[in-house]
Amino acid sequence: MKKQFEHITTDSEILGGKPIIKGTRISVELILEWIANGSSVEEIVQEFPHLKMEAVREAVLFAAALSNNATFIDIELAA
Repeated sequence: MKKQFEHITTDSEILGGKPIIKGTRISVELILEWIANGSSVEEIVQEFPHLKMEAVREAVLFAAALSNNATFIDIELAA
């Protein structure tokens, strides 16, 4: 990815290297799960007051950037 993400980092010692919000153990994945379950950015920040709204929004942009650069393979599962 070419874009720099100010609030997102990875560390192999934290959550197995998953992308996280800097200075936390909150993963981009967790932010996406909250949003997928209907939470707003405001609700997430209310639940995790040490997060900044910009960091939560950037987590979504980070995930979108990953998806934009992904190669998708159609697979069929054996019955």
